[in-house]
Amino acid sequence: MTGLSDSFQRPINYLRISVTDRCNLRCIYCMPAEGVRLMSHRDILTYEEIYTLARVAAELGINKVRLTGGEPLVRSGLTELIQMLAQIEAIDDISLTTNGTLLSRYAAELKQAGLQRVNISLDTLKPNKFKFITRHSLNLGDVLEGIKVARSVGLNPVKLNMVVMSGINDDELLDFAAKTIDEEWHVRFIEFMPVGGVSTTASYFVSVSDIRKRLELLGELEPCLPSVGNGPAKYFRFPHARGTVGFITPVSEHFCFHCNRLRLTADGRLRPCLLAEDEIDLKQPLRSRISSAGLKQLIEAAVANKPLRHWLAEGYVPKHRPFSQVGG
Repeated sequence: MTGLSDSFQRPINYLRISVTDRCNLRCIYCMPAEGVRLMSHRDILTYEEIYTLARVAAELGINKVRLTGGEPLVRSGLTELIQMLAQIEAIDDISLTTNGTLLSRYAAELKQAGLQRVNISLDTLKPNKFKFITRHSLNLGDVLEGIKVARSVGLNPVKLNMVVMSGINDDELLDFAAKTIDEEWHVRFIEFMPVGGVSTTASYFVSVSDIRKRLELLGELEPCLPSVGNGPAKYFRFPHARGTVGFITPVSEHFCFHCNRLRLTADGRLRPCLLAEDEIDLKQPLRSRISSAGLKQLIEAAVANKPLRHWLAEGYVPKHRPFSQVGG
């Protein structure tokens, strides 16, 4: 293993893999209300192709993989992919980001296949608001059951991601934070990001500094280290709390200078940055039987093109793809 570093000397060891652009929800900050134009089945990487790319990336120094979507659990046979990835000796961390609606059904077999932990997107604890945010009639109770089952089978720590939106769900900040004290939840509050293809407004934005002030009603937050993880959150704990509070600040305090990740889209394009539109096509070379050495050169080229930072705070918003097509 040689290790990957970009032109700014940041080590790159984390690959997020979108396995599908399909999702059973239409969350207001992620996808247009009418959905997106879905890719055809032939345009999406097969599990064998994903395995090949992950194996080659691991030979370069990638050792952590996260599966995303769309909603990854709507793609059939996901446990097969996890079993394949678990056979790559250099990969020591396989995780999943999901909306949780199908998790109770699959959690046990995902764990048995080699999945180690899950992050669940959950933006409200109120059933009516859940339907408003997700634009769907699926039941909030399914997500809560998914959390329960995931913890019971050992997909720990289960992390809950809440995108905070002013006037939408920011009245629930204390409710979510209280669960870190009483129920050992690990909650991460994420600043709203305006992204291409989504008809939302910057007026939804709530800064993490504002969030932290509101949480002071529950006590003083003490810095702590995450038990596991490879992401940008800064973690804290209330006195005597069993769980943790994390803050992710992509807008007010961007963490680009420490970014260690690449993203592989469902249609096989490698993106060095979520919030930039540069992509390198790996699918067509792969289907043209490019050598492993050739694939490594393409991955290294993507790493070399990784920008220093994004420009959200300056008003630049990528427009080519919504989050639902690049895995968030």
